[in-house]
Amino acid sequence: MKTSKMKFGINYVDTKSPLHTLNGITKFALLMAWITVVLTTFDLRIIVAMILLGLILLKTTGVAFQVYKPLLLGTLSVLTTNAIFMFMVAPQQGTEVLGTTTELVTLPGNYTLTQETLYYLLTVTLKYFSMFPIALVFVFTTHPTEFASSLNRIGVPYKVAYAVSLTLRYLPEVKNDFINIMHAQQARGVDFSKNAPLMARFKGVTKILIPLIFSSLDRADEISNAMTLRGFGRHNSRTWYNQRALTSKDWALLAVLALLVTLALVKRNMETAMMWYPFS
Repeated sequence: MKTSKMKFGINYVDTKSPLHTLNGITKFALLMAWITVVLTTFDLRIIVAMILLGLILLKTTGVAFQVYKPLLLGTLSVLTTNAIFMFMVAPQQGTEVLGTTTELVTLPGNYTLTQETLYYLLTVTLKYFSMFPIALVFVFTTHPTEFASSLNRIGVPYKVAYAVSLTLRYLPEVKNDFINIMHAQQARGVDFSKNAPLMARFKGVTKILIPLIFSSLDRADEISNAMTLRGFGRHNSRTWYNQRALTSKDWALLAVLALLVTLALVKRNMETAMMWYPFS
């Protein structure tokens, strides 16, 4: 049986790109500002612009497209499935939000797809997807230890900062466990290829997720025991091997981010309609 080769990564990759030169705090602030702006708007124009900017930044990292292509496609697949379920649960949600009804097609099961619902589902799907590229940018360009030391320098307790560092370091291990479990399931006859029906592939994924959760819990317990044996947390402070100070470029970007978040919040408060709809 032919096994699928999943060549993707979710870990720090040192490509010496301009984004790698930024402080970890700056990139974390970028991530948080990005999420804040996305969550405060239903304007499709802004969402599409942020997706394009996120993909440009992702390309700027210097990480090969093949590394994150499966992640992007997988995210789009999950979000598309989520949109389908949203329509099945609340087929008139777009009509209720926008206040108009333009019927497009009648579907089996007494479902009627309206232009408003289609637009609403498209906006929500792209809204969630717009946060994914910048999350990959953060993971690809932020060294875990350097980011933890930066958090510690701005007042975050080093135990919390170190937990964040462990989380970033643990992402590649989750990927490796996922692939190993998938190969084990394939050896047992579970088909994850395109030839398998969609529902069969969903059931196959559930057979991966359950062992993955248990293996993650076991690994977390091992890490906790190892840190305890090494005396982690015995002292009130610690030194860091990778430590980087904020530069003028970092401060300038932080100021721009603060301004953009402020403008996004002001725009949200001034808007009378929840969603921008060009066909009203």
